[in-house]
This record gives sequence, C-alpha cells and structure tokens, in this order.
Amino acid sequence: MVQWQDIDTILLDMDGTLLDLHYDDYFWRQYVPEQYAAKHGLSVVEAKSLLEPKFKAHEGTLAWYCVDFWSQQLGLNIPQLKQDCSHLIAIHPGVEIFLSEIGGADKRLLMITNAHTKVVDLKFKKTGIDKYFDVVVSSHELGFPKEDPLFWERLARQEAFDPCRTLFIDDSLPILHTAKTFGIRYLLTIKQPSSQGLQRMNQDFPALDSFLDILPSRVQVSV
Repeated sequence: MVQWQDIDTILLDMDGTLLDLHYDDYFWRQYVPEQYAAKHGLSVVEAKSLLEPKFKAHEGTLAWYCVDFWSQQLGLNIPQLKQDCSHLIAIHPGVEIFLSEIGGADKRLLMITNAHTKVVDLKFKKTGIDKYFDVVVSSHELGFPKEDPLFWERLARQEAFDPCRTLFIDDSLPILHTAKTFGIRYLLTIKQPSSQGLQRMNQDFPALDSFLDILPSRVQVSV
C-alpha cells in the first residue's frame, strides 16, 4: 500500500483522517440545529429542515468551512459553540504512534486542512498534534478549498513538493480525486472517519483501517 522509500513528503488531512469526525458531525447535524431552534423558537426538526439547504448550497466551498461566515449567516457564535462541544474532539487510535514514528523517518510532514484557523487552533489545544508537523496549512490561508485545483497549485508553489514522491491521506473522496488530477501519486483514504459511523466500503482509493497498518517499521520495503 505504501512504498516509503519512494516518498519524501506526507500530506495529512485533519478532520476524519487524524481526528474523529464524530465531533464535527455532531456539531453541525445536532448541536447547531438545537441552538438555531432555541434562538428562533422552532423545533429541532424544523431547524434542521431550514438549515439543510443552507448547508447544501455551500458544500465544497471555502464558505462551508468558515466559522465566521456561518456566524453571520445563522446569527450564532459558531466559534463559541465549537468550544462548547470541544470535549468531543478526539484523535483516532494509532495516529500519534504513526506521527511520532514518521517524525523520525526523514520525511517532510504537512497537515493540510479545510478547517478554519480558529477551529485548527481549538483542536490543536485539545490534542497537541501540531507538534508533529513541519508545516500546517489551512485552505483559508490559500484562498481556495482542497476541492479546488487552485488550492493544489498554490500549495505546490508555497511548499515546493514533488507530487510524484508525495503521499496524501484524506477522508474526502472529492478532494482525493482533485489531488489525483493534480498529480499526487500516492493516495489513501480512511475507512471509518467517524467512530460513530459505519465503515465505508468500495472506495475509489485504498482505505486505511488504522494508521498502524502503514507504520514504516511494519511495512516491508520492496526492492
């Protein structure tokens, strides 16, 4: 699955890849509708029916990932609500072992995420995983989400990596397809982004059960 001798750069997504997506799923699907319902005197079911098309209209755009945008759109303090639920932020099992080992493997390690910088800061404070990365890039800093080819063009100019010697792991299939089109050679996805969700089958890319499965110390190097 991974030929480590052919890889110089590792790009890792955050939510659903390194961190349990349950936090984000619960936040947007349950907690925000509850708060919106309370603000407007609605039932949660009514709030969800109103919010769903709003969310759907912005999926895959930079606005969808922007907490300031949604604070304005919904009249809610989204960063504060994110903090309210922060006890649910969790690292996937095996991730820290993998990150620690990669740190000593002479590979350049970058986190690339669509999460807003305010959310990134919150999750770093809760998990401490930022210490493992050489570089952290939020799509908000580049002006385009990872679904957009322009994100990859700007990232390559900024970080100067070789796509043919790069591994990228993300739980989003549309993002992986964009990365493939850009030329990233090694692409993996996550079988179960949320601990509370079902395992995903028949993916377009090889899917990890656990980061422990690709530890350099456990993967036989082919000659």
